[in-house]
Amino acid sequence: MSLDLPSFEPSHDKKALRRQLQAERQGLLDRHRRAVQLQEVLRVWLVARGESTIGAYWPIKGEFDALPALYRWSEAHEGRRIGLPVADRETKHLRFHVWFPGCPMEEDAYGIPKPKGTEEFHPQLLLVPCVGYGPRGLRLGYGGGFYDRTLADLHPRPVTVGLAYAHGFLPWLAAEPHDVPLDAILTEEGAAWERAP
Repeated sequence: MSLDLPSFEPSHDKKALRRQLQAERQGLLDRHRRAVQLQEVLRVWLVARGESTIGAYWPIKGEFDALPALYRWSEAHEGRRIGLPVADRETKHLRFHVWFPGCPMEEDAYGIPKPKGTEEFHPQLLLVPCVGYGPRGLRLGYGGGFYDRTLADLHPRPVTVGLAYAHGFLPWLAAEPHDVPLDAILTEEGAAWERAP
């Protein structure tokens, strides 16, 4: 006896998939352990890098918090700078402003904390939060297109590194015309993807 069940093709319903992956991420019972492991992966990965400016993000909705690893990275050499995004509601682009622990903060147009009154700069390396990720550097974000639009306009283009927990891997994820693949994706298990030099 065969059952005619409706087939679910997740790639056709990215809105539902985003909700599901966010709920899974927030519900991970071992999320703290995964975060500690990803902190270590990120710190080790950055050791071989030569960039002195990194754009990051303020973690929301259970995202991995890269800021502790970045602060340690910035302390290791003088002149290194960390930036957080400031979203422009009209253009839907991101600008990056210097962040440091204890930096004055205020909410942006979307209620996300951003640095208040610090210098804007162009990051050489950009850490990008992933709701999910696929093969060859494909990223599933929140659907607003902020990072895709920003990366399309940044010259020179920064090296882009997606940060995600391994549960978010989507082997069937396909690129859409506006998608800008990432140069690397790091998870708590190590480098899930890295573009060949």
